[in-house]
Amino acid sequence: MLALPAAELRPTMERASHLISEMLHADKVDIFLLEPQTQTLVAMGVSDTPMGRKQRSLGLDRLQLANRGRTVEVFETGQSWHSGHQDEDPGELPGIKFGLEIRSNISVPIEIGGQRRGVLGSTSAQPEFFSLEDLRFLETVARWVGMVAHRAELVEQLTRAAAEQGRRAAADELITIFAHDMNNHLFSLRVRIELIHKRARREQSASYLRDAAAAAQGVEALSRLSSDLLDVGRLDQGLFALRSQPVDLMRLVEETAAAATTPRTEVQHRGPPELVAMADPDRLRQLLSNLVANALKHSPAGIPVVVEAARQTRTDGLWAVLTVSDQGPGIAPHLLPRLFERFSRGPHSSGLGLGLYLARQIAVAHGGTLEVHSAPGKGARFEFAFPLDRDMLPSPLE
Repeated sequence: MLALPAAELRPTMERASHLISEMLHADKVDIFLLEPQTQTLVAMGVSDTPMGRKQRSLGLDRLQLANRGRTVEVFETGQSWHSGHQDEDPGELPGIKFGLEIRSNISVPIEIGGQRRGVLGSTSAQPEFFSLEDLRFLETVARWVGMVAHRAELVEQLTRAAAEQGRRAAADELITIFAHDMNNHLFSLRVRIELIHKRARREQSASYLRDAAAAAQGVEALSRLSSDLLDVGRLDQGLFALRSQPVDLMRLVEETAAAATTPRTEVQHRGPPELVAMADPDRLRQLLSNLVANALKHSPAGIPVVVEAARQTRTDGLWAVLTVSDQGPGIAPHLLPRLFERFSRGPHSSGLGLGLYLARQIAVAHGGTLEVHSAPGKGARFEFAFPLDRDMLPSPLE
């Protein structure tokens, strides 16, 4: 049994069950493991015997815990079971007694990684077929099955992780190449649109001016997307650096709010008259723009998005706190744990799922945090906080 390849769980358990059936001369051997999401014992290994094949055809290779039966009892109690007249047992399922015509049964719990995870069972159509020595033997074998299953699960996990890492590396490389190429094309488009804009202004063509302005906005949106994609690559390569300098946070908030306001939704701003910090202004603008853009997507028409700046005293010093709040539908609880992950998107999102991921990385790069507070039907509030440099604070006399 220890010589089994153990590359995948199900084939390994199939082979193990067949080996055990040969050793015990059983009509059928099952290795049932719990499927937590359905609360069902699933036969991951069934011996390749006539009774084993019949069990599959009758659908008895899946046993719901709610339906009870002796296999479920062994799993839940952790106590082994031995019977030479299973057909007379009132606690057994009719399908087991009459569908498979089982007479003798020995079943023992299986532990994998120190947890009870399933049941190993051996059955026969003959009465009084298994002895107590067979039961003790099966209890010993169950420990080996647990070890082999554990090894197979670890191999599967490593294989999946390696495949996922390979897919992500390939995707990251493709995204970076795409972003570089897109930037080259966007530069040409930007130049041509500027020429069209100048010509329209010279000829005083209002319709062309509107079209040129709309095209410029589209190019700008694509340019931001390209920058986001390139930033993902820089993060992976450890090339994401900050250029810190004194930043007037209130001015940054006002500019972001003014640029993001649309006829559909106003972006309001609040805060003290002055709030200065050492930070990278371009990265802070990127963070705020991403948060505001996300809020605008989910805000009802006519209800403003609010960007607010504040100074906060904490146990470890003074912090700047920037918040972006909307009155949209809120965020479902099951989405919150993965909200800031790369390429994480909600069910109605049309983006790539990079904005919030990059916002969190910018927050971390500034030694700060980015958190979200939300509940269904109550909107969302994103809070970015980072330490203030004391040298940048106004003196008490100012």
